[in-house]
Amino acid sequence: MPRIELTTDVKAVPEAVFDACLDVDLHTRSMGTSRERVVGGVMTGQLKAGDAVTWEARHFGLPWRMTVRITEHRRPYGFTDEQTEGPFGRWRHEHSFTPNPGNPSATVMRDVIDFTAPMGPLGRLVAHLVLRPYLQRLIARRNACLAASLAELPLPAGEEANT
Repeated sequence: MPRIELTTDVKAVPEAVFDACLDVDLHTRSMGTSRERVVGGVMTGQLKAGDAVTWEARHFGLPWRMTVRITEHRRPYGFTDEQTEGPFGRWRHEHSFTPNPGNPSATVMRDVIDFTAPMGPLGRLVAHLVLRPYLQRLIARRNACLAASLAELPLPAGEEANT
């Protein structure tokens, strides 16, 4: 099963990063390159435990639709979303957030994605050669957009930026 592991440093506290990652509107803005949009489930605002959302996007010039459900929700430490309908044989995306030991006003955001493609051996080959690198770049771009949007937020009263 292919696995993607990404670590992103974010200049915001874990609670803010956690909330931003579950914000449907911010997610949609961060995925502009694939024209991702919500077509079902929670259409706007913050996702909660048990919520489902259906995304539609274009990848490789083709329309894709995927419904995910928030199956674990541990604010502010992490959450997991899993595909309930869509193109993958399996999709499980764990998001975790830990304070940056060198900067208490920053967070280490970690994504771990396990997925499988349909179509047996051919699907496994496509997953390793094409999908894994493509998805890794897509999630890295999303994370960079998220981090940039959070860096623009004011710090809570009494805190100073640690750059």
